[in-house]
Amino acid sequence: MNATSVERIPSEIFSNASLISTYVAGVIRELICERAAEGRTCVLGLATGSTPTGVYAELIRMHREDGLSFANVVTFNLDEYYSMQPEELQSYVRFMNEHLFDHIDIPDANVHIPDGTVPVEDMAEYCRDYERQILDVGGIDLQLLGIGRTGHIGFNEPGSDHHSRTRLITLDSVTRTDAASDFFGAENVPRRAITMGVGTILAARRIFILAFGENKAEIVQRTVEGEPSPAVPATYLQQHNNVEFLLDQAAAAGLTRIRHPWRIGVVDWDEPTIRRAVIWLAHRTGKAILKLTHSDYNEEGLQDLLAIYGSAYEINLNVFRHLQGTLIGWPGGKPDYAKLPGDRPGNWDHIFPKRIVCFSPHPDDDVISMGGTLSRLTDQGHEVHIAYQTSGNIAVFDEDAIRFAEFAAELCSEFHISTTEVTDLESQVEQFLRQKQPSQVDIPEIQKLKTIIRRGEARAAARMCGVPNGRLHFLDLPFYETGRVRKKPLTPEDVRIIVELLRSIRPHQIYAAGDLSDPHGTHRTCLKAIIQACDKCRDDDWYSMSEVWLYRGAWQEWAIHQIEMAVPLSPTEVERKRQAIFKHESQKDRALFPGFDMREFWQRAESRNAKTAADYDALGLAEYEAIEGFVRWDGEWGLDN
Repeated sequence: MNATSVERIPSEIFSNASLISTYVAGVIRELICERAAEGRTCVLGLATGSTPTGVYAELIRMHREDGLSFANVVTFNLDEYYSMQPEELQSYVRFMNEHLFDHIDIPDANVHIPDGTVPVEDMAEYCRDYERQILDVGGIDLQLLGIGRTGHIGFNEPGSDHHSRTRLITLDSVTRTDAASDFFGAENVPRRAITMGVGTILAARRIFILAFGENKAEIVQRTVEGEPSPAVPATYLQQHNNVEFLLDQAAAAGLTRIRHPWRIGVVDWDEPTIRRAVIWLAHRTGKAILKLTHSDYNEEGLQDLLAIYGSAYEINLNVFRHLQGTLIGWPGGKPDYAKLPGDRPGNWDHIFPKRIVCFSPHPDDDVISMGGTLSRLTDQGHEVHIAYQTSGNIAVFDEDAIRFAEFAAELCSEFHISTTEVTDLESQVEQFLRQKQPSQVDIPEIQKLKTIIRRGEARAAARMCGVPNGRLHFLDLPFYETGRVRKKPLTPEDVRIIVELLRSIRPHQIYAAGDLSDPHGTHRTCLKAIIQACDKCRDDDWYSMSEVWLYRGAWQEWAIHQIEMAVPLSPTEVERKRQAIFKHESQKDRALFPGFDMREFWQRAESRNAKTAADYDALGLAEYEAIEGFVRWDGEWGLDN
């Protein structure tokens, strides 16, 4: 048995999304040039969303630097919200212009995007005409796809027929929830959309479907390995004879060849794979690791592992000792007076106290994901700094901005402070927000007011963890400050700001968010900025004595086999962490951008930390109330997507 025996769609795994984008853009370039040499048009089916933006960026680069012409290219986009004016922020017309068409030489007449303004009574004929236009140019040569959490391709929601053609459809509630961040709330997401049908997509001569990130891993596995089903429209791609699923490592994590490679073929039994297999076996049998027997290994297909190492006991003991070694109550290291004989030495354990910086993408990710560890570090005497990478201002409800503007005006009045400018600001804020349209960008004054709200909450939360105001750094990275969900690309200025902070603090430990499934990609961009900054500091004398740890918690958690440092929390520390999260009042009760997990952030954090502790307990380790897990960044892993 091998991967092809369980995978129904040919799939290729790349180390990062950037490589996939470069590969796809290269194939498109070859196709364009081949068609041009033949005097023919090249017909492309295009997609929107964050997934294909890297492809479009590479095509723009090829046009500008290599002279690639799009004069012979005709494009058809998959879908558009309905109803939708082309100039609106969420319009796919605007998206395609901003990300591709405004930067290349494609003739306007060659661009086709479903029209979100067509009267509903004319929609059926409009959709038939869209299909005719595709046929008139000879059909689609290459179709580019992403995949939604429901398994939709285009906006073909669960239940779509595999013969379906371009039509007006009603959006699934999950799709609308996933789009909420683009529309500043699920209630503002259109309920309908125009989409190419599944049959239209399958008629393309070649199909690339791309998926990035861990939040796509489950649906990727169902699409690639599951039975064809209307419940997962992407499984219809199994019927196509020229389709490729292109995945980064995170999106591929659910595939059997990654998750359980020992079940489909010969395995290279390195230490991480052994740990993963043994932990899986323990969960599958419901046993603690040290109770696993030869029979357990044999009955669950791990005979090869036994054959190599000979003893279940020795395998069990090695994995158990590794997990035991990850449990660390002093994450910054111990002072000499607290060290005991036999303590495990850590990196730079002779340095105490340490200078530590925790990078928080939004103003609350620090306490959500590692609030217990922050408190532990400050209580143990380390110099802890928190760097808030973005203002987080778009995540503040308008009503909160009005409330704070009213507070400022009344405060000035009560204390007989000149109120003219404050009163004017209050009036300006209230007038704008009362008339504000869904998804309209805030005026600069309101963006600043919302920034101040988030800063105040961050200070209160940090104080709860023992970090004083003087060690808080509000970086306000420029890439974020658009007032919109869609951000600017990362620039050298963003990286420079982080480099300057690192060089001023000269930290022994750096904590950063490795939690990359947030709805609009801020965590991913923030981590990329930190990695680039670390690369620039690599030759600094202090950097050789620094280590980087990645935390999670807001959107997902590290799996047990990945964790390299597990910081146990007592019930008191869990309560303290909860109170720190509560200080972020603008995010309490209902966050503006909750993503696919609708629980409050404190509920997510407590649930995930408690589950990690329960998993350690079930494997035979000590029982704790909660555990925060961390993975070390070794300096080699890059984030190019």
